[in-house]
Amino acid sequence: MRTLIKDLKNGEQVEISGFIEKFRDQKSIQFIVLRDISGAIQITVDKNSNPQLLPITEQFTINSFVTIKGKVVENAFVKLGGKEILPTEIVIESIAETLPIDNESNIDQKLDYRWIDLRTPKNALMMKVQTLFVQSARKFLCDANFVEMHSPKIISQPSESGSDLFTLDYFGEKAYLTQSPQFYKQMAMSSGLDRIFEIGPVFRAEKSFTNRHTTEFTGLDIEMSWVKDVEEVMAFEEELLTYSMKAIKETYGEEIQKLFGVEIVVPKLPFPRLKMKDAIEILQDLDYDIEFGEDFATEHEKALGEYLTKKNGHEFYFITDYPADIRAFYHMRNGNSNIAKGYDLYFKGMEITTGAVREHRYEILTKQALAKGNSQEKIQFYLDFFKYGCPPHGGFGLGLDRITMLLLNIPSIKESMYIFRGPTRIKP
Repeated sequence: MRTLIKDLKNGEQVEISGFIEKFRDQKSIQFIVLRDISGAIQITVDKNSNPQLLPITEQFTINSFVTIKGKVVENAFVKLGGKEILPTEIVIESIAETLPIDNESNIDQKLDYRWIDLRTPKNALMMKVQTLFVQSARKFLCDANFVEMHSPKIISQPSESGSDLFTLDYFGEKAYLTQSPQFYKQMAMSSGLDRIFEIGPVFRAEKSFTNRHTTEFTGLDIEMSWVKDVEEVMAFEEELLTYSMKAIKETYGEEIQKLFGVEIVVPKLPFPRLKMKDAIEILQDLDYDIEFGEDFATEHEKALGEYLTKKNGHEFYFITDYPADIRAFYHMRNGNSNIAKGYDLYFKGMEITTGAVREHRYEILTKQALAKGNSQEKIQFYLDFFKYGCPPHGGFGLGLDRITMLLLNIPSIKESMYIFRGPTRIKP
């Protein structure tokens, strides 16, 4: 039975499998560094004691996959954990050709061979961090009595707006890939499920070539009933993020520091809050040409992030009180004002979340939808969710890949997800 390298113990007879990372062939001895998902180990072949292994090792190429049986022994001179394996049997499972990429290859070349690029310890750690973030978030939500749902990704009508949608032929009818599970999250509130979450794919047909945009990503969405104030939604999200980041720091903090040079800072509660009009004033004081009612550009987000981090010593901040004109039609208004009960959450100067209290009253919701230019005929199926009783509710959505990018200071979202999709990339 295979043993992971991280679980090797001195004195044991073991079987391990992995990729050949290094191979040194000296006069009387051979050194092999083998790596699996959990770490690396040195294999030492004494040519005089094990001549039967030499016809096998002479076939070795870097990145070939092999299985090795042998004894784990202590060796203080070995840098890889102070132990090595003295092999008795080696099986070549797969011979590797010369790799088409290396550390000096650009990101697009690496993406062409993503399965090879993912073999690096940094990328393996990134995937482990994503796994733990999802695992921690799911535990936090389940402990808070949330129900996990899996909504359809093929829809008959847009879930956000009429733009940025992928269309497809659905048995002769026009259909779309969902931009968000928003409508179905709210349907769950009308269903009486009370608190729900979903972790799944989201599609955006945006021809954007920035470091943070992708046409398909993994979203974490939540919705909860009996929410009347946006502060309740913000407080819940900051607790969820703090819980997940604490788990990541405790489990992988030292490894992240070593491989990424990043210190994971568990944020203090509460996160700073800032009204949009106050954020605009700060930007104007910083000589940015922006007026209230205009949405933030990337340069504004970055400047605010630097300013607020310096002022508050906090990597997160909420911006609230946006004009309803620049928010989704289903965001509840604050009384008779034109201010929406919503927010954006920023992390290291980049937006990661939009959240809000939703409008659950049928007549008002219909009026707001029509005022935004929606056709009642096309969205009536959604409006019907609110005709037969629906509790007040609110929620948010965030992108797993974007928060991974920011958490580990990865330069581009292309590198912070398993396989990237963009306007010009649909392979591998």
